[in-house]
Amino acid sequence: MQREKGDRGDKGTFGKPGAEGVTGLRGPGGPKGSKGQAGSPGDACKPAAHSSFSVGRRKALHSVDYYQPLVFDTVFINVPGHFNMFAGKFYCAAPGVYYFNVNIHTWNFKETYLHLMHNAEPQVILYAQPSERSIMQSQSVMLELATDDEVWVRLYKRERENAVYSDDVDVYITFNGYLVAPGSQ
Repeated sequence: MQREKGDRGDKGTFGKPGAEGVTGLRGPGGPKGSKGQAGSPGDACKPAAHSSFSVGRRKALHSVDYYQPLVFDTVFINVPGHFNMFAGKFYCAAPGVYYFNVNIHTWNFKETYLHLMHNAEPQVILYAQPSERSIMQSQSVMLELATDDEVWVRLYKRERENAVYSDDVDVYITFNGYLVAPGSQ
């Protein structure tokens, strides 16, 4: 005997959720979105640190003291003015790594003995023994400097007469320095 089905009843309450299924494959990417709004302006850029000088001396010099600063009378470049011509010293205002070079012409039969100084400490020496020939000598060094450090050239007098040659016409003595890599101070 077959019974007839009755009308469908109201939907009942949901049962307990089942176990989570396996993650499906990733679908295709959607269309590109519209351009967003511009961000707020950034901080102003700091100008790059720089410092360079090249100075010379036209006058010969005989050391009269055991320690004598070498002063200069000719400026080739001094940007932005960190080299003090009266003191013969470079004063660091932009910390970082610097390259320094000193060139001199020795005097016949006289000793030439110079130090390139960092503050009060000798860093490198430039030396020539007395000889019947005069020669050009050069010394270079890279130094890491902090603000207010000083770099300068010092004549050092020993038992013999110490001198560097020059004349009033040509420049035989030069001292150069420039910032290679700015520091973070």
